[in-house]
Formats: sequence, structure tokens, C-alpha cells
Amino acid sequence: MAFVNFNYLVMKKIATLFVLFFLSFRLFAQDSTSIVPADTSYWLKEVKGGLNINQASFSDNWKGGGVSSIALSTYLISRANYAKDKWSWDNTIDLIYGIVKNKDEDGRKSNDRIYLDTKVGYAINDKWNYYFSVNFQSQFAPGYEFGDNDRTLISNFMNPAYLTAGLGIEYKPNDEFSLRISPLAPRLTFVTDKELYLNVPENYGVEIGETVRYEWLAFNLVADWNKKLSENLSLDLRYQMYANYETLSFDSIDHRLGVVLTAKVSELINVSLSSISLYDIDQDSKIQFSQGLALGIAFKRGNFPEPK
Repeated sequence: MAFVNFNYLVMKKIATLFVLFFLSFRLFAQDSTSIVPADTSYWLKEVKGGLNINQASFSDNWKGGGVSSIALSTYLISRANYAKDKWSWDNTIDLIYGIVKNKDEDGRKSNDRIYLDTKVGYAINDKWNYYFSVNFQSQFAPGYEFGDNDRTLISNFMNPAYLTAGLGIEYKPNDEFSLRISPLAPRLTFVTDKELYLNVPENYGVEIGETVRYEWLAFNLVADWNKKLSENLSLDLRYQMYANYETLSFDSIDHRLGVVLTAKVSELINVSLSSISLYDIDQDSKIQFSQGLALGIAFKRGNFPEPK
């Protein structure tokens, strides 16, 4: 019963905070319409977020088996894009955090991501642009590898973190698809905890005793595809590749593929299926994979045109 009460209290607090935030956002959006804004016709802005809750409870004499658990996750994605004449400036914030707690176990992260990206472009023609970009990737909270009776720290905020710049050309034939090709893409890898290598011998590619790894000569490719499959079904796909010229080999190329399939149930409710496949030899010699299915509350505001 104590675990059920814990579930109820956690769900109640988080749901209350989310509802208050959602109502405040809507009130702000409504009030802002009464103010005469400056000329923002060159800007497209959007913010969307959500809260997903999964919960299961079983009595002590439940013969079917099972473990009482609660899983919570929240996300916030914001975009602000500017375009005038041949110049463009695109900005993205992508934040997600989730936790799951099984009965008699410590809480564990189910998802954790910080992604910030900004890109300045200059049009060559209606499909090609020169561009310069900077993006930052890390996570919010400590990550652990769990044993039978203990846990081992393997990641944290800025452990690791990646700051990547890119200079190159972009192919953007329509509003659904974009491809960035950067033959010059220096990257800084941060591991600020100098003792993390005791738990992670690879130390995410950073030399032991140092906190930053510099990769000045590298190639980067980023592909984004946002497709509206039907009236209530959409697909978001992002592929990233990174290759260091100085250590270039087939095994040393980093790959990351993220896929999100979202079905809109109502104006506020949606179902999403997401997966991430990651290969980075500085983290692990095998492919890493994560997958999640969620039902939750979602909101979206902005003036971006809907995908066709």
C-alpha cells in the first residue's frame, strides 16, 4: 500500500504542475493577442511539450505475477526560425527526461536528453544553402549501471557532453526534408569528472586526466525528415553521422538514428512510439538501442505551417 500511495502522490504532484504550466501557457498566448506586436513576419515559432504517465499496481497475493511500478516522462521542443531574403537562422531546443520506479527498487532513468542547435544559412538557390551551425548535446541527471545490490555511475551532466560546429552546404527541397553536409565539423567532447574513467574505461574518448577532447578535422552529416503520414499520424526521423579524418576507419564513424511515430488521439492526447539507435566506439563497441511507447497529454502552439 505504501508504494501505491507513493505512486498516487508523485502522479498528483507532477500532473498538477503540468496542468498549471499548460494553463499558464494558454493564458499567456491568449493575452498576447491583445498586444500589438512588432513586425515578426519573418519569424516562424513553435513550442510543444507533453507529460506521459504509465502506472501499474498489484496486490501482494496477485497470482498472475507482476511488479508495481510507475513511469513518468516529460518533453519540451521549441523552434524559432527566421528567414529574410537569402538569409535564414534556425534554432531548436529539444529536451526530454523520464524516470521509472519499480517496487523495492531505486528510481531509474528511462530517457534523458539535452539537444540545442542553431544554424545560419545563406541561399544559393531555392534548394541549396551555405550554412554554419553549432549544436550541444548532453543529459540532465546521473546515469547508472545497476547490479544485483549496487549501482555504478556511468554518466552525468557534462559527462559526456558534445559541442559540434559545422560549415558546409544544406539541401532542402521542401519543408519536410533537409540534409546538412559539413566537410569541416570540429567537435569538443567534455568529461568533467576526472574519475569517471574508473567506471567507464573508454572515458568517452577523452584522454584520462583531461576534461576535453578536441577533434578539429572531421566530417558531419545530419538528415531530418518530418512527414505527416495522415491526418492524425506523423513521423519524425533524424540521422547523424560523424567521422574524424585523423582516426578515420569504418569502425570509428559515429552513427545516431532517432525515429518518433506520433498518433494524435485528440487535441490534447497522443500516443508515441520512439526509438534511438546509436553506434559510437568511444562509448561501446556494439550498437546501443532504446525504445519507448507512451500515452500522454500534449500541447502545441506556434505559427509553423502543418506538414502536408
